[in-house]
Amino acid sequence: MNLKDMGGGVTATEQTEAARPRGTRLPRRARRNQLLGAAQEVFVAQGYHAAAMDDIAERAGVSKPVLYQHFPGKLDLYLALLDQHCESLLQAVRTALASTTDNKLRVAATMDAYFAYVQDEGGAFRLVFESDLTNEPAVRERVDRVSLQCAEAISEVIAEDTGLSKDESMLLAVGLGGVSQVVARYWLSSGSTIPRDQAVQLLTSLAWRGIAGFPLHGSEQH
Repeated sequence: MNLKDMGGGVTATEQTEAARPRGTRLPRRARRNQLLGAAQEVFVAQGYHAAAMDDIAERAGVSKPVLYQHFPGKLDLYLALLDQHCESLLQAVRTALASTTDNKLRVAATMDAYFAYVQDEGGAFRLVFESDLTNEPAVRERVDRVSLQCAEAISEVIAEDTGLSKDESMLLAVGLGGVSQVVARYWLSSGSTIPRDQAVQLLTSLAWRGIAGFPLHGSEQH
């Protein structure tokens, strides 16, 4: 399963395909998507601080006035991208949780959602998990919010299946989500020779040994 299958949408490269030649008129939505795709490529490659609106306009094949018609400033553009990719992650996690009623497979699917997210060729995860702008309150709020929303989605399943309290379920969910994204990022950045499916299986085995220790709600079976 790739990120597109889980609602991740088109890649940054695909978003910018319609950018050439310069001056081509596009419907407003298509132009916006094209500009977001170009911006993603520049922000991922250079980081927020080093990126310039000139670079983004050039990458998109448009003039700076066209870029500013859609996004008043660099931060507005960055936040629009962040909103897009935070939503992609949240939808990927929700889709994974809903993909099966088998809890072990559900854990594996959720772990794989994080691995697929960081492996996506556009590198959007760097904007969410490795941003050089986390001291900006609007960025920090979005990153914290998506982590919380993913944990809440996971905690609902844990609470339903185990009967644990909301606080207990949330603590476990934060742990599962945090482990998933940290390990997935390490797996990618280290250039691991372990295939993704095998890496997910290893991490699932670790997580399942812990979460399976809690009995199903209303059951005496562990």
